Amino acid sequence: MSKTVIITGASSGFGRETARLFQEKGWNVVATMRSPEDEQELGELENVLVIRLDVQEPESIQNAIKAAIQHFGGIDVLVNNAGFGLMGVFESATPEQIRKQYAVNVFGLMDVTSAVLPLMRKQGSGHIINISSFGGQIGLPFGSLYNSSKFAVEGFSESLSHEVSAFGISVKIIEPGGVATNFRNGLEMIKNEILEYNPIMGNFFGRYQSTTGHLPKATPEDVAHSIYEAATDEKAQLRYVVGEDAQFYIDTKYENSDQDFIKIMRDRFVN
Repeated sequence: MSKTVIITGASSGFGRETARLFQEKGWNVVATMRSPEDEQELGELENVLVIRLDVQEPESIQNAIKAAIQHFGGIDVLVNNAGFGLMGVFESATPEQIRKQYAVNVFGLMDVTSAVLPLMRKQGSGHIINISSFGGQIGLPFGSLYNSSKFAVEGFSESLSHEVSAFGISVKIIEPGGVATNFRNGLEMIKNEILEYNPIMGNFFGRYQSTTGHLPKATPEDVAHSIYEAATDEKAQLRYVVGEDAQFYIDTKYENSDQDFIKIMRDRFVN
């Protein structure tokens, strides 16, 4: 029997490419999104179920899980892909913006995971793949909310991987670098009216692209292939870095002392 993967945020970007790849590999695919009525392509593919799931609505999560089980008989892999990015001056962020960043990237991911764990524990197998970012290990200026939400995903995933390993369930983390997807179009900027931050923001946003501009960037297809690898390689590997720019930042952090790394980042982006 074909295995089944359920993917959140499958309407675009990594989620869409992942749905396509798993379908091409012969899997049953549950492609979830907030507005399935707008989807024109995935639902036409064989063994693909397009269904509504909003990670901020617990009822829609439960309904999607039930529909997946009824349609395909079970769930072998969960890909927690839904998320968004909030960038800018933390001091200028509203309480609503802060809560939304965590509601989607952290609590929504946890709620979907909670919904599939009883099934996976009962069947004695399963893979939970959480989409993080190199920003889940590296804190950048003006990324305090997005980076901290991905740091939370990383800590949650690492701890959970130990808790559920005895039940035949693996938890894995995907850490892409800069990739051209609709994520950037959906990037939300915090409106800043605190003038003292403007020179620092100018330094960071003026230098960020040039820092890794010479390195090849991953494509959405590359990310999808890393997700598929994590779901099928049977390795006790927690993190999968995707993109040379992501590897550059992670290597810079772990090849230097904490003090040296802070100096490198300040000199590069702030001073």
